[in-house]
Amino acid sequence: MRKALALREEEHATFLGTFERFGTKRGWQGATLQTVLLKDIHDGSGLRVCDHLWFNLTKAFAALTLQPGGHVQFDARVKEYVKGYFGHRDEVWKPAEVDYKLLHPTRVKKVGA
Repeated sequence: MRKALALREEEHATFLGTFERFGTKRGWQGATLQTVLLKDIHDGSGLRVCDHLWFNLTKAFAALTLQPGGHVQFDARVKEYVKGYFGHRDEVWKPAEVDYKLLHPTRVKKVGA
C-alpha cells in the first residue's frame, strides 16, 4: 500500500515524477490503450509519495514528447481503489486490498531535474 498517499486521500496537489517508459493495457472490450509509467513520484514539497504509477496516455502526456529520465510535473487527486484478482481461477487468486492512486492528471508539463 502507498502509505504516503493514504494520508492524503481526496487531496488535490502538485506532483513530480520521472518518465520511465510507455506501455499498453487492455481496455474496454479488448481495445489496446497506451500508458505512461512514472517512477519516483514526489509531492510539491519534495516528499516521496510512491515508487511508481501508471497513467493512461492522455493528450497532455502525448504532447510532451517524453524521453526516459525526463521529469514531469502534474496536478492530480489522491483516490482509493481496490486491487486484486476478481476472477474464478483458484491458482491465481489474490485477496483484494485497498491501495491509492493519483487520478485525473492536469497541468502536465516537462520540468528540469
